[in-house]
Amino acid sequence: MDYVTLNNGLKMPQLGFGVWQVPDEEATPAVSKALEVGYRSIDTAKVYENENGVRRALEKSDVAREDLFITTKVWNSDQGYENTLKAFDKSLERLGLDYVDMYLIHWPTPEFDDYVETYKAMEKLYKDGRVKAIGVCNFNIDHLQRLLDECEVVPAVNQVECHPYLQQKEMKDFCRKHGIYVESWSPLMSGGDVLSNDVVKGIADHYGKTIAQVVLRWHLQSDAIVIPKSVTPSRIEENFDVFDFELSENDMKKIAELDRNHRNGPEPSQMNHR
Repeated sequence: MDYVTLNNGLKMPQLGFGVWQVPDEEATPAVSKALEVGYRSIDTAKVYENENGVRRALEKSDVAREDLFITTKVWNSDQGYENTLKAFDKSLERLGLDYVDMYLIHWPTPEFDDYVETYKAMEKLYKDGRVKAIGVCNFNIDHLQRLLDECEVVPAVNQVECHPYLQQKEMKDFCRKHGIYVESWSPLMSGGDVLSNDVVKGIADHYGKTIAQVVLRWHLQSDAIVIPKSVTPSRIEENFDVFDFELSENDMKKIAELDRNHRNGPEPSQMNHR
């Protein structure tokens, strides 16, 4: 397992396990399997409605709390200063934890213009020691710049859609400059054709690995945090088995050339759904 050091000195596993679109009942066996395989970072959110399922898996696990890295997120309808503090308490209760390792704003929802107040509430949670790190998801550069201008704590991560067809190069440059880690969601481009791409397939055949493993390796070597999701035990194992090979500079260059700026999810500035 590889770790990254966030801008506040906190160590975070570079490869984590995401549970987006995993029903609550299925989250328990999926997270249990992930922990058994060796994952130590679990990424959930209020809107996923599976924090209880994650809790049941954590309760069953014999992994020490200090060895786990648990992330959850405040949803759009819970934004604003007081609302965020209340939403955090409820998430903590559902997760059965005394603190979370990272708390993120799920979307900036700029139409409502309350993400700065939301972030200030998260700064309070951070200062009170109830969260080890705070950050954001799906923020464009202008949203991040506003937080840097108006708030005190630099976000630890910006979790964004990122895969070989949407490589987020400009975002990665901006985040690197400001000490913010990019964390890739939909790293295998769910529902897309990255997993049947001939270029990546050729690289995978060369290493005797699957296309998914090559794509995850590309994320890791691009200095991103990555959180693949699966409920299939064999896939959960496969996605973790990426630490015994390294892509060459030429392979990385070939994948870099696949960028199409192709987004599967919403454009962040237009996502105002509550």
